[in-house]
Amino acid sequence: MSKRSKSSHRWLTRQRRDPFARQAAADGQVSRAHFKLAQLDERYRLLRRGMAVLELGAAPGGWTRYLEERLGGGLLIACDPRPISASGDTVVIEAAYGEAETDALLSAALGDCGLDLVLSDMAPNLSGVRAADQAKSMYLADLALEAAERHLNPGGDLVVKLFQGEGVDAWLDAVRARFDKVQLSKPKASRPESREVYAVARGFAGDTSVPGDESPATSPG
Repeated sequence: MSKRSKSSHRWLTRQRRDPFARQAAADGQVSRAHFKLAQLDERYRLLRRGMAVLELGAAPGGWTRYLEERLGGGLLIACDPRPISASGDTVVIEAAYGEAETDALLSAALGDCGLDLVLSDMAPNLSGVRAADQAKSMYLADLALEAAERHLNPGGDLVVKLFQGEGVDAWLDAVRARFDKVQLSKPKASRPESREVYAVARGFAGDTSVPGDESPATSPG
């Protein structure tokens, strides 16, 4: 049997000590992420039965299972290039948001309907180069905002994972121009040492774009 790397050992030790990881295992949850969304929902009353919701960065399915329980017959579209644990009622798009294939599948799933809520728990694969990782994180935040602009009904909401650093303030300014109220929140289930926070934007104003002024997100490379 091969020895575990030091990073694997540290991860296992952290998991054993993490009360939310232990609770997720005890409750049969897919992941500890379940509690992050539950805490955001409890604080902001994000979810109600019958909503139409797009979940970006859905794998492995921690948020998806919680959403299935709370929506009760609404439309849930879960999107991620990795496998997602979901029930048969959830529309699973196993592809990255922003690709042409994903856009076509999402449009087909929505039909003439819009969304009430866009959730993004997307995070980049970390390289260890902080500036590069932050740029990738902000690109994913841009994609989530683009999804909201394209598909949210007026009055709809947006929740996006961010990592505090370069680009966050400018991104929040762009969101504030499109939503009635924007707040940053760090759920108790988010590890204290993590730079992870969630932007909660309420009350989408609708199409605020200026004709001819389209600036789609571009990859940081």
